[in-house]
Amino acid sequence: MSENKLTRTLIGKAVSTKMDKTVTVLVERKVKHPIGKIVVKSKKYHVHDENNDVREGDIVEISETRPISRTKSWTVSKIIERAVI
Repeated sequence: MSENKLTRTLIGKAVSTKMDKTVTVLVERKVKHPIGKIVVKSKKYHVHDENNDVREGDIVEISETRPISRTKSWTVSKIIERAVI
């Protein structure tokens, strides 16, 4: 029997491409505060980009994978929107 493993996917904006084969992606989500306000929470992920295709400002979809290094356990699955430069 084969198991269908669901991989987590997130959508975020590439904020840094200064490293080789690594992109820093900022993922924002909206959370309701107990008082009633909507608060934007954000987190940065180091993401593996094998071919260095992603540019700063691109909107990308990332998916969880095996640990590639100490800080990288996500890979770029697709580029949703290119940044206009």
